[in-house]
Amino acid sequence: MQAIRADHPAPKCNGFAHFLGRSIIRLTGWRVAGGVPASKSMIIIAAPHTTNWDLFFLLGAAYSFGLQIKWLVKSNVFFPVVGSILSFLGGIPVDRSTRNNMVQNLANFIADSKGTCIVIPPSGTRAYTEYWKSGFYRIAMAANVPICCGYLDYEKKEAGLGLSFQPSGDIAADMDRIRAFYADKKGKYPDKKSRIRMREEDANDE
Repeated sequence: MQAIRADHPAPKCNGFAHFLGRSIIRLTGWRVAGGVPASKSMIIIAAPHTTNWDLFFLLGAAYSFGLQIKWLVKSNVFFPVVGSILSFLGGIPVDRSTRNNMVQNLANFIADSKGTCIVIPPSGTRAYTEYWKSGFYRIAMAANVPICCGYLDYEKKEAGLGLSFQPSGDIAADMDRIRAFYADKKGKYPDKKSRIRMREEDANDE
């Protein structure tokens, strides 16, 4: 496993979490690649997302980078004990059954913090879907923070952070960059890898 420097400006995990993350990656035969962008806040894409095991390797990789992350979880699983564990690991409860202006709320959450890295799987599901949800993009735009492409490549047993850029507002152009980056990344179940496209792109083509 390559050496990972934890001197980035983004929020850092504690020493034990860093040790735990490196141990998870090493003991499972995985490796980490890339590095944390020079930004204290960012939206990190988690893709391809095809299995519950993704969270295990996601946390291992993030902690290996010395990175403290936040991630969105359905609010209905935040019951006693489990909810406390999820919060400790960075889980943010989200009620998907109501319209609660989540994009602006998360943008405000980022703005009010000293640094926040929120991980979002744009597919929104472990199964194949025709479209990515646009929330990750709209949050990054509203908060004026970069998007970083995080990935788990099960074929190479590699977890990493790669392409990072400030969204331009030109959705098609930005998504072309994202599609090119993820083109060769293999999820645990390749047939469940979602198509990398947002509905807004089709709307703009009409």
